[in-house]
Amino acid sequence: MKKVSVYDCSIIEFPRHESREGCISVLQNDSVIPFGVKRVFYIYDIPAGRDRGAHAHKACHQIIVAVSGSFEIELNDGYAKRTVLLNRPFYGVHIPPGIWAAEKGFSAGAICLVLASEGYDESDYIRDYDSYREFIFGTPAD
Repeated sequence: MKKVSVYDCSIIEFPRHESREGCISVLQNDSVIPFGVKRVFYIYDIPAGRDRGAHAHKACHQIIVAVSGSFEIELNDGYAKRTVLLNRPFYGVHIPPGIWAAEKGFSAGAICLVLASEGYDESDYIRDYDSYREFIFGTPAD
């Protein structure tokens, strides 16, 4: 696997079309999304202030969007950390495989939309941080 950095996680601005009736952002494969979407899911009814996620993927790319409310995503590549605030429905964060990500500090009523490059596969998840470091660096954590 190619070594990735938290700086490979890019903020994507989705096209936004405004009218008197409101706004619409259209996301489709081969547009602003840097991968083909195979799975879409959303997380909601998260108690205010709670955290979610805290895992990495071996192969799956994700784009995470706060379609309502706000939350932060803490990104970690084993060396550096970076925190991104999501609070607008026309911005998303692309998280490539090999990045440990955790969603933190959900506002009341927040809805987190995730676009994924792969279907669900439990074996693609790394849910333990020591196992993540071993995956990234090839040796057990200190």
